Amino acid sequence: MSEERRREVGETEAPVEDELHESFENTVAEGAERLHRTFRTIVVTGVFGGMEVGLGVMAYLAVMHETGNHLVAGIAFSVGLIALFLAHSELFTENFLMPIAAVAAKEGSVKQLGKLWGGTLVANLAGGWIFMWIVMQAFPQWASTVEESARHFTEAPFSLQTVALAVLGGSTITLMSRMQQGTSSDPAKIVATVIGGFLLAGLQLFHSILDSLLIFGAIHSGAGITYLQWLGWFGYTLLFNILGGLVLVTALRLLRTKELLAERRRDAPEDPDAAHRQA
Repeated sequence: MSEERRREVGETEAPVEDELHESFENTVAEGAERLHRTFRTIVVTGVFGGMEVGLGVMAYLAVMHETGNHLVAGIAFSVGLIALFLAHSELFTENFLMPIAAVAAKEGSVKQLGKLWGGTLVANLAGGWIFMWIVMQAFPQWASTVEESARHFTEAPFSLQTVALAVLGGSTITLMSRMQQGTSSDPAKIVATVIGGFLLAGLQLFHSILDSLLIFGAIHSGAGITYLQWLGWFGYTLLFNILGGLVLVTALRLLRTKELLAERRRDAPEDPDAAHRQA
């Protein structure tokens, strides 16, 4: 009876609240658009994403060098995520909720998801590596600051605490993407972006791309940190970033909109790739 009443007072006949229905449609549409990109577009977008988040790392290091305050520096880091949003670039860890929702709705394939994830991840790291080389040539006085920041991650022992930090890193940026999809207001989206940046950098959560850039900067500055040390940290951080984004945000969001997913799956073509090519 309550469900029937909800449909009566709502603006649509969707089996969930109107705002949730609109957000779901936007999420699937955005995810499908990302899945159907060419590999060249994925790589270029990912390289720009790595460079643009590098702007945030540069701002973070500038504030850390002057103040030593992680919380204030975390707010400064938001510059990079705002640049990502306004320039329509993206990080690997932003590709959990929307593309997976599109795959679940049969608007794309698992193969396309693998191409998107792999291409974006490698391109983010490449773009960030290049950008951090430039930053450290421009600001060699930040060498001790970037080394201290990098060693916080590379020297952290694998433990329940570091696993939890990585899980929170993945869930935080996925939730940021969810909040951006939940509103049509650009100022509200920017507020969500600042919140995400503050939590990620200000609380020193373990984030596979953001913190890799700090480690790359330390390597470029001659800090004595090796790529093998980075890889050991990166491997488990990436795994638990994915786990945090998928389990704490994406899976719960898909469960909340399971009726909408069922409707989309019934109406979807058997071969989403072929349908896209025809379109």
